[in-house]
Amino acid sequence: MLSITCAGFGGQGVLTAGLLLAHVSMVSGKEITWVPSYGSEMRGGTASCRLRIGDETILNPFFSSMDTLIGMNQDSVDTFQDAITPGGVLISNSSMVKDTEFREDIRVIEVPATEIAGELKNPRGANIVMLGAAIAATGLVDTEEFADGIDAYFAKKGRNNPLNRECFLRGAQAATAA
Repeated sequence: MLSITCAGFGGQGVLTAGLLLAHVSMVSGKEITWVPSYGSEMRGGTASCRLRIGDETILNPFFSSMDTLIGMNQDSVDTFQDAITPGGVLISNSSMVKDTEFREDIRVIEVPATEIAGELKNPRGANIVMLGAAIAATGLVDTEEFADGIDAYFAKKGRNNPLNRECFLRGAQAATAA
């Protein structure tokens, strides 16, 4: 069972990334829980979601320590880094997380997600870049299968954007190069 937290500020697509992770994992046969948490403000306030993903029934969606953190901004990394289990993974958006002292007992993957999304002309796709890095780092689901799941998720909503797949794959590539 994998415990994951996605965290950032409102408007960064943190909850969307969590929903994508939950949806595609569920479609690929995994058991999931997804618990969102919103700050008191909409855009700009803190937003996070906690997911548990596994092959067996999940009896409790809550956890105090996590295996993986997807940290979209400085505050999120500062707030949640200490809750990562030793040997866990921190995916850090290095476009927004600067001069941070990371723990030595975790694997840190720094991905310039905001810059990559900008280069791909999809400025709202930094969350998808980070999701690609997380999937590559954890091996939770095959990368191509997950990319197909993202396409299907957005197609159902009538918002198919081929740049989302590009962002996802570039994030996965960045994680494997790290």
